[in-house]
Amino acid sequence: MSDKKTILSFVQPSGDPTLGNYLGAFRNWRELAGEYNCIYAIADLHTLTVRQNPADLRKNSRQMLALLLALGLDDNGRNIIFAQSHVPAHAELAWVLNCYTYIGELNRMTQFKDKSSKHQSNINAGLLTYPCLMAADILLYNADLVPVGEDQRQHLELTRDIAERFNHVYGDVFTVPAAYIGKVGARIMGLQEPARKMSKSESANANNVIYLNDDLNQIANKIKRAVTDSDNTVKASDDKPGITNLLNIYCAVTGKAMKTAEEEFAGLGYGAFKNAVAEAVVEDLRPIKAKYNEILNDKSYIEETIKNGAERASHTAYRTLGKVYKKLGFLPRT
Repeated sequence: MSDKKTILSFVQPSGDPTLGNYLGAFRNWRELAGEYNCIYAIADLHTLTVRQNPADLRKNSRQMLALLLALGLDDNGRNIIFAQSHVPAHAELAWVLNCYTYIGELNRMTQFKDKSSKHQSNINAGLLTYPCLMAADILLYNADLVPVGEDQRQHLELTRDIAERFNHVYGDVFTVPAAYIGKVGARIMGLQEPARKMSKSESANANNVIYLNDDLNQIANKIKRAVTDSDNTVKASDDKPGITNLLNIYCAVTGKAMKTAEEEFAGLGYGAFKNAVAEAVVEDLRPIKAKYNEILNDKSYIEETIKNGAERASHTAYRTLGKVYKKLGFLPRT
């Protein structure tokens, strides 16, 4: 690692990534490599708060790893990409942090309340202590910055509280992380339900969501079938959610400003506009999908990458855990 600050991002392998995931997060991660030491992990341990099909979890984890590599996030080996479950220090430190986190703090987490209401037949302890594992993920690597959405901001604040509480007792052990506020990723809404975000869980309509695993023709056709309105004017406004969403997608993949895009399609109508959006998205994803398929078919490359990533991550993680165990008074490991 260099003298650059360390930025850490975890992603759950909980299903097919969508165009919303790509434009809202993954695409921006790619731009961080030159400025930071970047650590990316497949957060497979976190998925267990909901019952998983083992075969699906393995497949989804492999596909997510292939996608991160296809996006170039390894930056020719300068960044670390690994599977969370391959570094046992995460579970070890999570137990320690459980003992420095108060029940009242965990009960206040809005995600615990939300997930408990959605999975009432499986309100397990992991749902409650999930933030302690997330804190371990961050603190093991002395992460300076963590990109977080609104749904995880509360967890990051708790991580900071836990780190400061531990440091107050034992000295300067953990780096206290800050939220990374960088370029705002595009907020992509459903193609058929533009009032709601693009998400598999938000709609049963297959045409509502673009998955990165869709073939290029499927992607183009879904965009061309997106809902619009009746006035045929390409302009962003609150009363034109469908057109506004397509404009956001177009601007995200082309890098154009909203006003420039509106001027480009002035007077052309929705047919020409949708065709242009479809073409722009397809051309942006074409090289990524080609690389993704190449990597996914190279089993030895995936296995070697995940092995090397775990070894590199473990080097830092166990150095931090050793420091924690020494402070706690555990007998040294031989």
